Amino acid sequence: MDYISIKNWSVEDRPREKLMQHGPRVLSDAELIAILIGSGTREISAVELSRKILSLSSNNLAELGRLSYSDLMKIKGIGEAKAITITAALELGRRRAGSEPVSRPKITSSNDAAGIFLSLLTDIQHEEFWVAYLNRSNTLIERTRISHGGISGTITDVRLIMRKALEIYSSSIILCHNHPSGNLMPSEQDKQITQKIKEAAKLFDLTLLDHIVVGIGKYFSFADEGLI
Repeated sequence: MDYISIKNWSVEDRPREKLMQHGPRVLSDAELIAILIGSGTREISAVELSRKILSLSSNNLAELGRLSYSDLMKIKGIGEAKAITITAALELGRRRAGSEPVSRPKITSSNDAAGIFLSLLTDIQHEEFWVAYLNRSNTLIERTRISHGGISGTITDVRLIMRKALEIYSSSIILCHNHPSGNLMPSEQDKQITQKIKEAAKLFDLTLLDHIVVGIGKYFSFADEGLI
């Protein structure tokens, strides 16, 4: 039978396209390794070559992880670059398995919300504007600095806030900025930008939960004071 290059396979059968369309979980071990090595030889495809790699370890990924890159190079078609790529990928998998999951706090009060930002903003001498993005259970997904400015103010782009929220599928947001002077009382400009962001959030079915103003080790909550 003539060898058929992966480039000539139907799109749905190509490992890279398959991953992009359906996610990595639908791919076999051989197909995932084929993506790593990128190409096969004149005689066999990358997937067939990957099957040969797996057979070297009795089709067991744990056993494969014990092989050195020099062991992998014993397979015809696996040069130094491909062997090192596979070894590096397996090492990343090993390290991931041993890593602790990232702690993502659940926000149930203004004190929880302030805790996300106090250590970041208490001692800096210029204003910064941050947003915490939360999921439906009010668990933190990500906190992002939107802007930073001078001693007395910073410019906030509402479009950046909304775009980020949509990109990471956030359901609600918490705003925060600091007052380097230590004065916790929000300015009229603070109140106006809060209302502007609240109205913009509604258009995208997002909820603005709070706006925290950080002073020197203390905070002011818009929600606690009935300003949201």
